[in-house]
Amino acid sequence: MKRKNIYILALMPFLALILMYEIVPLFTIIIESFQPDKGTGFTLENYHTVFTKLLYQKAIENSFFISLISSFFGILIGFLGTWSAEHIGKGFRRLYMTILNMVSNFAGVPLAFAYMILLGNAGLMAQVGREFGIEAMTNFDLYTKNGMTLIYVYFQVPLASLLIAPAFAGIKKEWKEASLILGGGAWSFWTKIGIPIITPTLIGTFSVLYCNALAAYATAYALMMNGLSLLPIQVAGSYVGDVQMRKGLGGALSVVMMIMMVAVILLNNRLSKNFQKGRVKA
Repeated sequence: MKRKNIYILALMPFLALILMYEIVPLFTIIIESFQPDKGTGFTLENYHTVFTKLLYQKAIENSFFISLISSFFGILIGFLGTWSAEHIGKGFRRLYMTILNMVSNFAGVPLAFAYMILLGNAGLMAQVGREFGIEAMTNFDLYTKNGMTLIYVYFQVPLASLLIAPAFAGIKKEWKEASLILGGGAWSFWTKIGIPIITPTLIGTFSVLYCNALAAYATAYALMMNGLSLLPIQVAGSYVGDVQMRKGLGGALSVVMMIMMVAVILLNNRLSKNFQKGRVKA
């Protein structure tokens, strides 16, 4: 009993941090989302504004599109890269993981500046395109939804690879040997054994990537400012507006963003559970 009390006491700082920085802000935002910006009381006006004003409709649409597309390509590229690293050799795998850990910390404002230098209107790739007459490089517009999606894919790939790598490590060598003995090649092993085994991990990784992209703020703001309507930018603008703070509207936008996150997480959990049940029955 004394040992259990010691463990509970050691857990208190963590619980205090969760209470102060997670639970209290969460309930505060939810309550504020139902309050008018001026005065007190209960209102749905903030949610009416979010779903009827074009600016916020575009923010929801753009955030959902960029998060979905960048998560898909992040998983695809991360899967192929991790799969290749696992097959080339241990030395290359260690180098690959080292590079991933390094580039995963390169995000935010530095990443935005790097893309400006590389793919901006007067960037390196545009200059190369003009020099060699490559119109696709010359006319590429970084400051659009597609350009922003490309940037998001960059920081999604390292995260996806780091999350997928343990699943590859869990595939035993004996399974491959058994498949080979039974006449199966590499293609049949991965399509019938390997990929089904790591599919729950891929589904879980997708939800993490989606939430990561949906809440990303620094890179998008540094590159686009208010040039592209995104949920995180609109939330920040509601709390630090030049004219007045609109806590109610910011709270409503935050709640909508949280609902978008929770919906995808619940859907992915359901898909993962159904997949595992189907695999057990099979």
